[in-house]
Amino acid sequence: MNTVKTIIFMGILAALMLAVGGLIGGRQGLVIALVFALVTNFGSYWFSSSIALRMANAIPISETESPYIYAIVRKLCAKANLPMPSINLIPTSSPNAFATGRDIHHAAIAVTQGILELLDEEEIEAVLAHELSHVKNQDVLITTIACVLVSVISYLANFLPYIMGYDRSQRDGEHPIALLVMIILAPITASLINLAISRSREYEADASGAHICGNPRALASALAKIEATVQYNPLNSQNQALSSLYIIKPAPGNWLLDLMSTHPATAKRIAKLEAMNLIR
Repeated sequence: MNTVKTIIFMGILAALMLAVGGLIGGRQGLVIALVFALVTNFGSYWFSSSIALRMANAIPISETESPYIYAIVRKLCAKANLPMPSINLIPTSSPNAFATGRDIHHAAIAVTQGILELLDEEEIEAVLAHELSHVKNQDVLITTIACVLVSVISYLANFLPYIMGYDRSQRDGEHPIALLVMIILAPITASLINLAISRSREYEADASGAHICGNPRALASALAKIEATVQYNPLNSQNQALSSLYIIKPAPGNWLLDLMSTHPATAKRIAKLEAMNLIR
């Protein structure tokens, strides 16, 4: 089911790329967009996790460098019956974490320096259990592809006119209003597709992560701390392009953004976790 959903999703985003190319540049723009679509669809499937990690400025860390994190992840992987993922550090003081990878055998977890400094050991274990749950539930592929392709569509919409040598003062025969609308609306449309990713995956990862670590209250506490800190210490804009991957939205929102968010309200997630009754 996840594979079919991923293929459909990639097809929709490819069609959006072609629409952008055709409206901006006619036949020539359509050809350029087709090349973009083919390359990015292939690349996003095989290399989306690597691209996402680079976009987040994540650095691979070895067990020698961080035996503490490796010990926690290894213990959780044994409980969840998962292979060991690669572990990466994002050098920022803003607390957050995400998982990526096309399957359980090619998974990666990234944590920020800020989350390691903010949370205690039980809370870090709970956050890592949440991220491993995304891997186990196999929902990280489509989310990562969405982040990568939405970024590509935004790039295409904004820079295709320059790639084609577009000059507004010399163009005739095209539709400048349609061009302007597409340049403005294509990134928004792509973002709306990204936001269509089910919010239920976060509830599912919270629940299964709590079962893996056996401590839902620790995860609830971690979510509350991260949410509060992100309000005044958000991730930079490059990291925010990966918003749907992170355990908590990496920057403060407003009522409209919250309405379209890939993440349920943190307060609702915490309430569900606190209602769980697990015996440790």
